[in-house]
Parts: sequence; structure tokens; C-alpha cells
Amino acid sequence: MSLIKFLDQFNDKELDNEAKDKFLSRKDALGKLTDFSKKLALSAIPLGAMSALSSPAKAQSTDDLIGVLNYALTLEHLENEFYAMGNAQSGLIPGGKDADIFMQIGKHEQQHVDFLIDTIGTLGGDPIDKPEFDFTVGGAFDPFNNYDQFLALSQAFEDTGVRAYKGQAPAVQGVPQVLTAALAIHSVEARHASEVRRLRGLKGWITQDNRGAGMPEATQAVYNGENQTSQLGVDVTSVTDVGADGVTEAWDEFLTMDEVTTIASLFISS
Repeated sequence: MSLIKFLDQFNDKELDNEAKDKFLSRKDALGKLTDFSKKLALSAIPLGAMSALSSPAKAQSTDDLIGVLNYALTLEHLENEFYAMGNAQSGLIPGGKDADIFMQIGKHEQQHVDFLIDTIGTLGGDPIDKPEFDFTVGGAFDPFNNYDQFLALSQAFEDTGVRAYKGQAPAVQGVPQVLTAALAIHSVEARHASEVRRLRGLKGWITQDNRGAGMPEATQAVYNGENQTSQLGVDVTSVTDVGADGVTEAWDEFLTMDEVTTIASLFISS
């Protein structure tokens, strides 16, 4: 028997004062539930998505679109080169599960590069040349001789990729085919990030703006801003019993193009 049907069995004469105090009227109860549900539903919608829904999609100029795609291509070149070098380094990655994972991630990144190059060409643009990378950052790191450092940089690159694609979704929303493909890559980058984090003994998601144990301080820029507990102006901790840690784990925040460029430029030598 539903609560509403149960309450319908009673009228004001049949309910004594004590019982009345125990039961809110259906109108008040449902009103409270509706207000709560609206807040919870709104808090579940990413800010970028709500912005897209609130106004018609603007036509993207081809030059702007190619610029965004070349930006994505730069990141994919970085990841693809990193995994190609890591997979080729004898004795770096332990055999078995780890080797299988990074071999597969490397294949994904190569496919992302090929796709973006083809898409930019189809739009009549010129794909950027692959930059020269220095994954040691002038000798600060040694990722191809130290597996722990290789894992740490892999985590940083994948976590950056997730936030970078999220940040540029509004920029390609006017071209459904490109938006669909970008979101498809975005979800795979998230799977990479989760897998690598678990290889490092971490949870598959980010808590607050913590970069995680063993991550170099230089990677903190990847995680800044992830301690956001408000979505669409609603403090999610105020409409659930979940604390700030759990709330921040439930949402990924985006990074701007400038923020991502600053992070990636550490590893680009030319």
C-alpha cells in the first residue's frame, strides 16, 4: 500500500492530534519532496551542459573548430608519444597485466591522433605537426627508467585529458558529429585515467583537489579546482547526506584551454 493511499484512509476527524503531528499533509510532504528533487536534479547537470541547453547552439566558424581540434591533437600527440616511448623501453613496464594495459592505451592514443588528423583534413584545415617533447622536463623526471615516475606522469596526462575534453565540449556543440566524436574520446580518456590510478593503488576518481600519493608537486595544476562542491549554484552537500569528499568525487571539473596549454607546455621542447 502506498503512503498516499494509506493517508487517504484517514480524515481530519479520524486522526487525533498526536497522529496529525506525525504526518505532514500530502501537499506539504510532496512539496518538500519536489523541491528536494529539483535541487538534486539540477545539481546533477554539469554547468557546461546547462549553458548549452539554455541558449541555441552558435554556429562555429571552421577556423575556430580547426583550432579546437588542433588543440586536442596536441594533447593526443603528447600522450601517444609518451606511451610509444614507454612501451618501447625494454624492462620499464612489468610484463603481464601492466604491459597489456599500456599497450592497449597506446593503441587508443594512436587511433585518436589518426582520427583528429583525418577530421581536420576533412574540414580543409592543416593538422599541426607533432611537437618535440621532453618528458624529463629538463632532467626533473626520468619516466623511461623509473616505472613509478612513468605511472605518475601517465596519471597526470590522463587526468588532464579528461578535464581538457570536458572544457572544450561547448566549443564544438554546434557541430554534432564532432561533438559526438569528442565525447567518445573523452569517455575513453576517463577509462584510461581510472585504470592508471588503480595501477598506482588509488581510487579511480579524484577526491577534492588531491593529486594522490607519490604524485610530483609539479602536477598539482592538473587537480586544482576539483574541490568544487557547488553545481549550478546548488551546494550539493546541502541537499544530500554525502560529505564534500564524496561530492567532489562525483563530478569532474573542466580545465580551460589556457590551463591545459600551461600544463602541456612543460613537456613541449619545440
